[in-house]
Amino acid sequence: MGYARKVGWVTAGLVIGAGACYCIYRLTRGRKQNKEKMAEGGSGDVDDVGDCPGARYNDWSDDDDDSSDNKGIVWYPPWARIGTEAGTRARARARARATRARRAVQKRASPNSDDTILSPQELQKVLCLVEMSEKPYILEAALIALGNNAAYAFNRDIIRDLGGLPIVAKILNTRDPIVKEKALIVLNNLSVNAENQRRLKIYMNQVCDDTITSRLNSSVQLAGLRLLTNMTVTNEYQHMLANSISDFFRLFSAGNEETKFQVLKLLLNLAENPAMARELLRAQVPSSLGSLFNKKENKEVILKLLVIFENINDNFKWEENEPTQNPFSEGSLFFFLKEFQVSADKILGIESHHDFLVKVKVGKFIAKLAEHMFPKTQE
Repeated sequence: MGYARKVGWVTAGLVIGAGACYCIYRLTRGRKQNKEKMAEGGSGDVDDVGDCPGARYNDWSDDDDDSSDNKGIVWYPPWARIGTEAGTRARARARARATRARRAVQKRASPNSDDTILSPQELQKVLCLVEMSEKPYILEAALIALGNNAAYAFNRDIIRDLGGLPIVAKILNTRDPIVKEKALIVLNNLSVNAENQRRLKIYMNQVCDDTITSRLNSSVQLAGLRLLTNMTVTNEYQHMLANSISDFFRLFSAGNEETKFQVLKLLLNLAENPAMARELLRAQVPSSLGSLFNKKENKEVILKLLVIFENINDNFKWEENEPTQNPFSEGSLFFFLKEFQVSADKILGIESHHDFLVKVKVGKFIAKLAEHMFPKTQE
């Protein structure tokens, strides 16, 4: 009797596992994985209906190699004991299920296929999988299906009405970096809707902390920066990041080119808001920030950084905020700009930059900075 019961439990487990994988395959088999930008930086109003063409799902690599770093964790059943013939077969079947689930969501199909859009009933099933499953490869595939559908404006409202926002946000507590990245991507696609932003604001501090403490240049860090960029497109929630601006400058200085550009998009959103000008000037910046202005740095990085400095200079009311009355601490962006204005050529090595446009932009900014920031020095 005991042996028969054990066989019954094993059979039930195999059926349930196969059914979950088949459900994921059916829900995701028609989606083409587009290599597009997640969210463009810059300011602009969020459409109330959630229509934001700049937000697209940027996830899977074109490489189907199973040795990729993006491969999910394989869940092995409890009876798959190492060292036994039956265990070896069970582990092989588990790996095959995980591989089929990953490749199903990677499968390319026509972008005009009706299978790319899930019905509300199917979205509900996917949300149930996200809420109930603890298997990383199922969570990964389900979150990809949600992210694909969250790229459509009408589905953002449906996912919110189904209670999907807190379900996906709960996944942010996972330690699995692949699953966390997928959850951030889903929230990023959902965040271009005004009502969704209002409900997602309670998670901004957690996302900000996770982004700053994540491994430098990691996929999780970049996904977090994209979400924060979308959440700061309007001025409504920018104040929530005021205490983290110094950390963003640190990431900008230490990160690779992709991280630099993503941080620049976020800082540009903040710099276009006059109410954030003081917070930006108070932020501590690394001393290495000045070394970016050399001939080895990407021209676009320097030009975008100059745009941010110009916006801060234009938005801050210098005549109403005398530096002597409102002192800024040493090492702040204010003191960096002060040194920039006084001796930019000598300290920052502008003369060594070979690009003519960079030299012209820097010269114009220095003149503008001298006019607004230090009017008395011009007399």
